Amino acid sequence: MVLAHVGVGPWTVFATGLAERTGAGVGWLTNVIGIAVLLLWIPLRQRPGVGTVLNVLLVGTVIEATVDLLPAPEHLALRVPLFAAGLLLLAVASGVYIGAGLGPGPRDGLMTGLHARTGRPIWQCRGVVEVSVLGVGWLLGGDVGVGTVVFAFGIGPLVGVVLPRLDGSRAARPVVAPVGAR
Repeated sequence: MVLAHVGVGPWTVFATGLAERTGAGVGWLTNVIGIAVLLLWIPLRQRPGVGTVLNVLLVGTVIEATVDLLPAPEHLALRVPLFAAGLLLLAVASGVYIGAGLGPGPRDGLMTGLHARTGRPIWQCRGVVEVSVLGVGWLLGGDVGVGTVVFAFGIGPLVGVVLPRLDGSRAARPVVAPVGAR
């Protein structure tokens, strides 16, 4: 999605904005941001899992390796499918680690922690954080584009389709017919 240059999700807008200001790689900054967000979990009393740690260590590292190894396509006809593939891959990856119950990613845990502490609906907590991060990233010069809007409106429905198919805890539960269904 970063290589497509059509816009990215709010947290990556923030990372690309920081990269513009610091010269550091977007992937490495994604890892650092993940660690910083974990520090925000402390007052929220969130607990990391294996998936949380792997998210912090691997997501940014894979971004960095991908950006360094793959050439950025010049033509929009190639960039749009590249963005779409990245968005789908992100939805599937989210479904894998959330569905496996390995612990939320740092950003997911921030939203669920705010929800648990404030009692506000999860969509409000996520929205406030995402819009705030997007605004700061944009002010820093982050990569905002049509893809950012597509991400904002598309990631939730995509994860909603993928997660039930990858949720191991649901597969382990016995199916019980409702009373009176016979």
